[in-house]
Amino acid sequence: MPAQNALKETETAMKKSVEYMNQEFASIRTGKASPALVENLDVHVASYGSNMKLKGLAVITTPEARMIMIQPFDPSTLKDIEKAINESKLGLNPIPDGRSIRLPIPELTEERRKELVKTIKAMAEEGRVRIRACRKDGMDAAKKMKADGELTEDQMHDMEKQVQSLTDKYVKEIDVHVGEKEKEIMTV
Repeated sequence: MPAQNALKETETAMKKSVEYMNQEFASIRTGKASPALVENLDVHVASYGSNMKLKGLAVITTPEARMIMIQPFDPSTLKDIEKAINESKLGLNPIPDGRSIRLPIPELTEERRKELVKTIKAMAEEGRVRIRACRKDGMDAAKKMKADGELTEDQMHDMEKQVQSLTDKYVKEIDVHVGEKEKEIMTV
């Protein structure tokens, strides 16, 4: 069963690549307010002396379709959160109001939408590269098992076919996600 284990490891790595890309996609602004836009933002909290994800520091809600509200659990982290948002690539302007931060989501221009589509296509290509790296690892594992006498020539070729099948499946999944995100961005 070492071949099955190697295939499972390859598939798990490919799934993680797709999941990572989807997390990256969630940070792309589409003109609608969504907590996913900011929840994975790294915030350096000076009073704690460490970096934390925003979702671990605050309640993030969307009281309106084009507004994100961030309410820190600890009010002393408000300035750190505001600084992290300003330094992020989100292009949003935080509005602190005492115990919370409001993030208005501006309407996207056509030019900005096209830039965002280019960005998601670049992220997708990074995802495909990660999947191809997983494919290479799977193929190398098959060759190593053959060299170690764990697989016959035919078994090695079968395993390589299965690895290629997984690769095709996950690359196609990335393409589907790209199409959905592109449609979401370009829909006015």
